[in-house]
Amino acid sequence: MHFVIFGLTVSSSWGNGHATLWRGLLKAMNRRGHTAKFYERDVPYYASARDDWPTPDGVNVRLFNSFEDVRQEIARDLACADVAMVTSYCQDGPAASQMIFESNVAVSAFYDLDTPITLDALRSSERVRYLPDEGLSQFSIVLSYTGGRALEELRSRLGARHTAPLYGWVDPETHAPAVSKPEFRSTLSYLGTYAVDRQKALEELFVMPARTMPDERFVIGGAQYPDAFPWSENIFFVRHLPPGCHASFFCSSRATLSVTRRAMAEYGHCPSGRLFEASACGTPLLSDTWEGLDTFFTPYSEIMPVRTRADVINALSLSDCELVRLGQAARERTLAHHTAEHRVSELEAICESVSARSSLETPPN
Repeated sequence: MHFVIFGLTVSSSWGNGHATLWRGLLKAMNRRGHTAKFYERDVPYYASARDDWPTPDGVNVRLFNSFEDVRQEIARDLACADVAMVTSYCQDGPAASQMIFESNVAVSAFYDLDTPITLDALRSSERVRYLPDEGLSQFSIVLSYTGGRALEELRSRLGARHTAPLYGWVDPETHAPAVSKPEFRSTLSYLGTYAVDRQKALEELFVMPARTMPDERFVIGGAQYPDAFPWSENIFFVRHLPPGCHASFFCSSRATLSVTRRAMAEYGHCPSGRLFEASACGTPLLSDTWEGLDTFFTPYSEIMPVRTRADVINALSLSDCELVRLGQAARERTLAHHTAEHRVSELEAICESVSARSSLETPPN
């Protein structure tokens, strides 16, 4: 199949998790014989922090300054596409969606990688700029990074006719056991962009344990952290890390922590990509708790759920052998169920189902 995708970014992982996900998925799509063209608006903050990412054969990343500049090119691409997809946080989402609706593409898809954030904004009566004004009713399929009740709300609140979950994944060639580095060495690490709505949990599950264990080293990696962040002498900061450094970062940690954004934790069934990335590296996982976590990893044998600072401290008191066993079990689970190859296989099945349904719904001439 040939995919035309309108997304946030694939060229830069600075301050977002979309790029790493798309790179893994596009590489897996190429291995399975698919081709893709990814349209990305060229903005200064991504242009100044582009990663050295080898674009797979059969994948074309189209950077543009103005949607109007590429409108005719898009029309030509849609004419030969099997699947056209718009994603959450795409700056030109409404315009791209309208062009898709006016085309004859077999499968039109909206992929919300941020469903709880989308629904939370609607609940607050905020305008969601990446959504078409009429909602999602004209797409033949709406994919969601979040499962559970979020799928029903996409139908009831945004008019999606058909929905399906497409959960996070990992590229096991990018995220795999690696040599540790002294600058990343830690008892507990955390990798993620700063977000106000997970700060309270991060302070409880990371900052407070660090203060309780002053002789241990704690490391945060990410972007956009404010000067007012409650640093302590044993919390060290690593600025934005490109995906190529993630494996060394995780493998330099005795354990790593995942903290979910508030809206995503409330909806549940929304595994952070960091869970799959760290587990693919064999790093022991500590995670805040949310409904559906046990769908992806078995608590206490593949992942350590933590609700309080005491839970974190108790988890870090496990022996090296126990932690290694935990990390290895999570790695086996991820490689068996949560790689980009698995998600492409699921996407293929979804697209084939949509095409079959469309052919049945199309009246004969």
